[in-house]
Formats: sequence, structure tokens, C-alpha cells
Amino acid sequence: MQTILGANGQIAIELARELQRNHTNDLRLVSRNPRKVNETDSLVSANLLDARQTLDAVKGSRIVYFTAGLPPDTQLWEAQFPTMLKNALDACRAAGASFAYFDNTYMYPQDGRLQTEDTPFAPVGRKGKVRAAMASMVLDEMARGEIPVLIGRAPEFYGPGKTQSFTNALVIEKLQAGKKPRVPVRGDTRRTLIWTPDASRALAALGNAPDAFGQTWHLPCCDDRLTYQEFVAMASEVFGREPAYSVIGKWTLTAAGLFSKPVREIRELLPRYEQDNLFDSTKFKRRFPGFTVTTYRQGLELIRREGMGR
Repeated sequence: MQTILGANGQIAIELARELQRNHTNDLRLVSRNPRKVNETDSLVSANLLDARQTLDAVKGSRIVYFTAGLPPDTQLWEAQFPTMLKNALDACRAAGASFAYFDNTYMYPQDGRLQTEDTPFAPVGRKGKVRAAMASMVLDEMARGEIPVLIGRAPEFYGPGKTQSFTNALVIEKLQAGKKPRVPVRGDTRRTLIWTPDASRALAALGNAPDAFGQTWHLPCCDDRLTYQEFVAMASEVFGREPAYSVIGKWTLTAAGLFSKPVREIRELLPRYEQDNLFDSTKFKRRFPGFTVTTYRQGLELIRREGMGR
């Protein structure tokens, strides 16, 4: 039995598809209101803030994937995320299950250095501190050695379906609506983006590779680190639009945060858009040389075809 905790998000949905496709037909999806992805999925309704419900949801599992998400609300993250993760780790220890933790890069320095699995944590802002504390909790469990544990870490997303990211919201969805794309802070810094189905396929591969446990892994990204200007030009070509865009300045976003809570919640991420974002996934690619990474043009074409209903 392989179990996904937090089973309704885009990463979890793609993960369920990949696990069923290539690894197991015995799959359990857990969330407050789980929905089947594959016909053979079993569903368990559980609140991960409740230790007993989490324990019952994990019971009988061989591998557990933690892909739970929360809205971008700092107080919610501080109040709920660490408890959810602790309950999941405690449940896996009780069940003797392996634990695969899906992580992001909020805890990394927001500068232009090359990010590897050994990059030290230097979080900026309260949400970054929450993610740093959570990653440290998983590393402590890994060091404890009672159960196999791994971390799969991804940079910013772009992708199909309900993928939530700046790039989807400000570039892709604008082009789909026939509007001019907008990019945050600067258009000339290099970005590293991961195609969400690639992130899920990679997490499934790690979870089913016994030698991957006891380590942190950067999930595989396209080696072409385009600037937003270059990405917009490519996306505009794919969607048949003029390659024009506008930049939302840092001070504009800062000022908007005075009146908009959603904007206020993302302000701590703005420094990363002033610098190149260089996320290195060489380690994964060496361990899984047959893994095919989706190119940006391939990903954009897939989104375009999805939007056309074919």
C-alpha cells in the first residue's frame, strides 16, 4: 500500500496517476475530502491536524507521500503545517512506513547562488521560516533512522490543470485569455521552473527506489534557465500572441500589499525575483539517467492543447 497525504492538489493528482501507471495498483488517497484519481484508488477522509485520524489513515502503508498544502496565509502556515507534518511522521513511525516529503525552496537564500541539496537554509520571512522548520523536522527524522525518509524538493511550478504559480497566473493564463502577460519585479533574471507532472513522476521514482532514502533530492528541471522575457517570448509564440509583457515593480507590489491580503502574503518572496534563480538537479539526473524532463516548449504546447480540449 502506498499512501498520499494531502491528495487533492495538482502534485498529488499527478503523483497518483504516476504511481498507478508504473508502481502500484494499491493506492490510498487521504485528505479531508478525497477524490479518486484512478478507478482502483481507495479513499480515506482524515484531518492531518488530528493525530489519531492521521495514524489511522497511514496504518498498513508501505510508503507515505506528504504532499499536503495550505493557502498562502502566514498565520495558517504557522498554526497548522508543523502539526500536520509531526502527525504524519509519528504515524509513519508507528506504522513502520517509509516517508517521502515533498518540499519547496522557501528556506533557501533568495539570491543568485547555485542551489544544490547542500545549500544552507537562510529563510526570508515567516513562511520561509515555517518551511525551514518543517524541512529540519524531516531531516531530524531522517537522522533518527527509525524509518526510511527522503526529501524531494522543487522550485517554482508551471504546469497543466490547476497548477498554482506566479508563472501560470501572470503569464500563461493571461495569454490564454488574450491579455498581455505580466512578470514580477524583473524580466531579465533567469528562472528555474519545474513542470508539475515531472515533479510528481520524480517523487514517485524516488519513493520506489530504496537507495534514495536517507537523502535530499532536487527534483528534475529543464537545464534551459530562461529569463521571464525569454519565457514570455516562447509562450507567446506557442499561443499565437504578440511577445509583449509588462513588469510589476517591487514597490507596486509592496504598496498593493497595504490593501490586498493575497498580495501581502507573497511579498516575502519578492527578493527571489530580483536575482537569478539557479536550481540544480544534477544529482537526480545522474541517479535516474532515463528520466525524461519536459522542455519548456513541450510543456507550453501541452497546456495549449489542454486549453483547446485535445
